[in-house]
Amino acid sequence: MAAPFVVPSPSGVAIRTRLKGLTTADEKILRLVGDLLGSLASRDLKARCAAGLEHDSERWAVRKRTLTQESSSRWAGAITKATHDQWALARRGQLAHVQSLEAGIETITHRLSRPVGESGTKQAPGGYRSTREWHAKRRRLCVLEDRLQAVRADREVGVVRVVRGGKRLLNTRHHLQEAQVTEEQWRTRWRAVRRFLAADGESGKRFGNETIRVTPGGEVSLKLPAPLAHLANAPHGRYVLAAKVSFAHRGEQWADRVAANRAVAYRIHEDTVRGRWYLTASWTIPPVRTVPLEAARAGGLIGLDTNADHLAAWRLDAHGNPCGDPRRFFYDLDGPASCRDAQVRHALIRLLHWAARHGLTIAIEDLDFDTEKTREKHGRRKRFRKLISGMPVSKLRARLVSMAAELGITIVAVDPAYTSKWGAQHWHKPLTSTKRGTTRHDAASVAIGRRALGHRIRRRTAPPHTHQSDGCGHRTAQAGRGARGREERRPRIPGPRTRSDGAGCGVKAADQCAQHRSGHTAEHGFWQQGSLPLSL
Repeated sequence: MAAPFVVPSPSGVAIRTRLKGLTTADEKILRLVGDLLGSLASRDLKARCAAGLEHDSERWAVRKRTLTQESSSRWAGAITKATHDQWALARRGQLAHVQSLEAGIETITHRLSRPVGESGTKQAPGGYRSTREWHAKRRRLCVLEDRLQAVRADREVGVVRVVRGGKRLLNTRHHLQEAQVTEEQWRTRWRAVRRFLAADGESGKRFGNETIRVTPGGEVSLKLPAPLAHLANAPHGRYVLAAKVSFAHRGEQWADRVAANRAVAYRIHEDTVRGRWYLTASWTIPPVRTVPLEAARAGGLIGLDTNADHLAAWRLDAHGNPCGDPRRFFYDLDGPASCRDAQVRHALIRLLHWAARHGLTIAIEDLDFDTEKTREKHGRRKRFRKLISGMPVSKLRARLVSMAAELGITIVAVDPAYTSKWGAQHWHKPLTSTKRGTTRHDAASVAIGRRALGHRIRRRTAPPHTHQSDGCGHRTAQAGRGARGREERRPRIPGPRTRSDGAGCGVKAADQCAQHRSGHTAEHGFWQQGSLPLSL
């Protein structure tokens, strides 16, 4: 099991606003600039992919000089940087593809080696159900081995395959009827996503960016490339848009950076479905010193279990005991991406407000479903594969960490192994009553919280059968070392213990001198037993 750790805060900020009030001439200029720079970016990406592993600083300088002649030095720097990032992302995706193929081949090879119909164990899967399935998987094994060989050959020589605009949108061109779009609509979207209108900031320059400049008053202007310099409507080859922008979210932070001439990166893109233009501003933030793990555990925390349609949460104290009732934050992931994003944000906002109200830490699982949703691992369980594929694990975690950092809430990540299974085994039934219905997801949230606190997931140990007191050892597994009465005898509570006892009964139960016991002063002397034995 991996040890729990405090999730570091995000290192950057991105905010977006709409460009309202653009004229027809403004939109035309943006499309012309974006198409020109997009074609240059495509050519540069092709040159970078052709260089492969032999690329060095000299080739990078040649590429930048070539782009500078057709645009400007700053546009050339932005294009080459984006090309390097895209090539590196393709290499990481290629490595992930190799690892996925290797895992699939290993699973199929193992199952083919087992007899048909053999049951699997917890450690390894068994054989396939039928001879027909065995032959089908044997053919698939050959296909995967050929794919792995081809991908490994490409990776050794540094060959990557990148599609500017996305492979999914490219393949939609061949299935327009299924996508319910016309050819003209697809072509409009294709041109929009392949445009390049992004520029990195530079500290010390006016308003933090010389290429795409946004003043504190909201005026947006951009440096036109050399072939389009004759379209400028401002000095020094700049074009000023008619739209005025303002940022509703983090607007004060953005204004402070712009006023201090600190670097701010901008990106302009078009939403062809809505017919709108948007401006995205982003900048880096200094790393925040994380809270020590012991300090995050001190006041208890909230265990959070991520599911396909809701977040299950339960508050735990510092000793790992569930407090109050479970909380569930539902969201609906059906519909377009914008609706799904809004649903996730709304659920996280309610969760964070609850945590901030009580000053608690949030414990989550360190989930990664990239290698868990393959059909070689889950076989015929298509419904389960679809379920875990639809869970927004990475996006939800990224949003949770960024939103929690703004509220000063600490996030603790734990190993996700067996949390659902052990939580249901040890906590589902004890936490269920006639007035409170508990689900397996609620029990999993308790298991996550206990693991983040450093406790075992199982409940406290039962008292010894031979001795029901604390003589054979303390019966609770989650009591802290400094807890009162952890090793001592249970304190005597004065007063009646049953309904039949009157007031004052049992007050002198611990005073042996107040009872009629041999050898005590409360006994009467004339019937006190002598020292000689009675048998004499």
